[in-house]
Amino acid sequence: MAKISLPDEEYLLPGHLACAGCGSAITLRHLLKTLGSDIVLVVPASCWAVLAGSYPRTTFKVTTYLTTFASAAAEASAIRHALDTQSKTDAEVVVWAGDGATYDIGFAAVSAAAERNENILYVCNDNEAYMNTGNQRSSGTPRGAWSTTTPEGALKATNKKDMIEIMRAHGILYIATCAAGSYQMIKDFYSKITRAKTIQGFRYIQILGPCVPGWRYGSEKTVEMARLAVESNYFPLLEIVEGRYRVTHLPRKKIPVAEFLKAQGRFDFLKDGDIQRIQDEVDKRWQYFLNKASET
Repeated sequence: MAKISLPDEEYLLPGHLACAGCGSAITLRHLLKTLGSDIVLVVPASCWAVLAGSYPRTTFKVTTYLTTFASAAAEASAIRHALDTQSKTDAEVVVWAGDGATYDIGFAAVSAAAERNENILYVCNDNEAYMNTGNQRSSGTPRGAWSTTTPEGALKATNKKDMIEIMRAHGILYIATCAAGSYQMIKDFYSKITRAKTIQGFRYIQILGPCVPGWRYGSEKTVEMARLAVESNYFPLLEIVEGRYRVTHLPRKKIPVAEFLKAQGRFDFLKDGDIQRIQDEVDKRWQYFLNKASET
């Protein structure tokens, strides 16, 4: 396997306030290393609106704009137009948002920016709940997952909203999923972010962000959580370029989704029948992506 030529410069500095083993700290570090310094990072209400530190100090070594839950995509669009009027067209405007600001509270602004094909890179740090405020359920929370807003005896009974297909329906030029669970996955990560940089218009990247307190696993197991999610097909790695699907990682040996679910406390309440239902849904979605990729 060819080696990745990783940039030496670091743009997420030591001293941030993320939990030990924070999955999004790993992925944000790699995202910033790939994008470089000539960016404006737009961060709505989320863990990273807090974890970077208090003004005037910050662990972000890039220009950063903090905004409200609902308006990140709209404000990123405005920043893009302001830079363009100053002929600063090389600067990249990047939204780093959680699934709460993407799937729910900020969804209208995300959809509108995608429909207008605004020239921004929108990244969803997908940790599957409102983690900064204590693991409340979002529409990005998967079926059967426990959260702090779960009524006793009533786990989430609906599937996670499919943002990949929603973004595809907007007709945008580039969509991808990324994770940081192995060297091969990091190589895939860098390749996709690098490709996204070369495309003009609205681009959507969904990055799996394992969360130690929210998912309820040991802090030393974050990379393993991401690996299990991908290798079980729970979180497929793919990209959609101008409507054409490509699966970018085929597991060498299929891992039952139960291995991923049982490694986390948030799924402790599932029964065998519940796990089988989730397995069936994972298999169906995986086959859908394989079929779409074979069409192109």
